[in-house]
Amino acid sequence: QPVKFYYDLLSQPCRALYMFLEASKIPYEPVVVKLRSGEHLTDEFRDNVNRFKKVPAINDHGFKLSESVAIFRYLVREKLVPDHWYPRDSLARAKVDEYLEWQHNNVRAHAALYFLRTFFLPTITNKPLSLDILKKCESNLNKCLDDFEENWARQNKYLIGTKISFADLLAICEIDQPKYMGFDPFKGRPKLESWYNLVKDSMVPYYEEASKDIQKVGKMAKAAKAQSQL
Repeated sequence: QPVKFYYDLLSQPCRALYMFLEASKIPYEPVVVKLRSGEHLTDEFRDNVNRFKKVPAINDHGFKLSESVAIFRYLVREKLVPDHWYPRDSLARAKVDEYLEWQHNNVRAHAALYFLRTFFLPTITNKPLSLDILKKCESNLNKCLDDFEENWARQNKYLIGTKISFADLLAICEIDQPKYMGFDPFKGRPKLESWYNLVKDSMVPYYEEASKDIQKVGKMAKAAKAQSQL
């Protein structure tokens, strides 16, 4: 029986898990949860899927689990997964774990906040974006990506070792969120750009499928921004 996977591809962690499931050929049953419609906020979702009312979430033969990194580690333990995603070698696995823990308060925090403050909140409140907020979000995100460039990205290489890992998937999905809103993550960061293109090319065709929704939202955001400047 396939794993039930609850997701919305507008969510960065959902996109990372989607690509991992597809590339690893883990049998799963896709269950799309429309975040913009509030499907995750219902009592039914809370009681039957995830008590925290968030995606991603899974149900594996009655075992329910949330949080992308926890789900990933569970699937690695329970399913047949190629070793490069989360190496069995203790030292290599520790380096993947290092990134998975680092990213929560760094790339994820600042990239997600940029998306939230510059696109999502202005959209749902119908209020114009504050220039001060935009500058602060851009400043924090730039500092974070400078750290990424200096400490993680490597020219024509993955984040950890010589093969792709789940760290790469989480990172590219988080960086995509502001990128598709019009932010340039590559300016002055050649290693980040080289790494990004390597990961993107390595995940054909799953990357394009995973990114279709956020690309559409990005086009809408850019069009709205251009209209507001007329």
